[in-house]
Amino acid sequence: MTFLSLDSIAIPDVHPDAPLVTRKAKLSDIDAIHELIGYWASRGQMLVRSKPLLAETIRDFHLVLAEGHEGRPGGLVGVCGLHMLAPDIAEVRGLAVHPNMQGRGLGRQLVLSCEAEARAIDLPTLFAWTYQQTFFERCGFTRIEKTNLHPKVWSECQRCAFFENCNEIAMLKSLRG
Repeated sequence: MTFLSLDSIAIPDVHPDAPLVTRKAKLSDIDAIHELIGYWASRGQMLVRSKPLLAETIRDFHLVLAEGHEGRPGGLVGVCGLHMLAPDIAEVRGLAVHPNMQGRGLGRQLVLSCEAEARAIDLPTLFAWTYQQTFFERCGFTRIEKTNLHPKVWSECQRCAFFENCNEIAMLKSLRG
């Protein structure tokens, strides 16, 4: 198996034209999810997620996987989670797309998968922390002031290593009206 090794993070060298399949995550996907999120976290683009945290929240995640193609292995090409915070809000979190697969709409597809799941359970609001404001705006989210956040969001934030120095942007999307 060929790997892209960047800053000691190794992710499968997936062919950009490989056939894709979308599904919910399984426990056997934890290593691949950890590597893909770690790739972007090592570049300061998102927060790292530990393997124990991924195991605790594995049911949150939607995946896009590439099948093997032209002699290259298949593998994880995108991940995004829908994490319930309270009966009226969930966080879209852990959105990461393989560097070979950027610009193909996979991030949007993953966010829409999370949104569909939220709508199916009558959840009224989605929330995201991001450095990619324009992307989330194209997905229908609006920037909000951090001071307007749901109290449950703050309880999650207090566990973050960057709580005192957070520079992520808060985004919100109403699923009603």
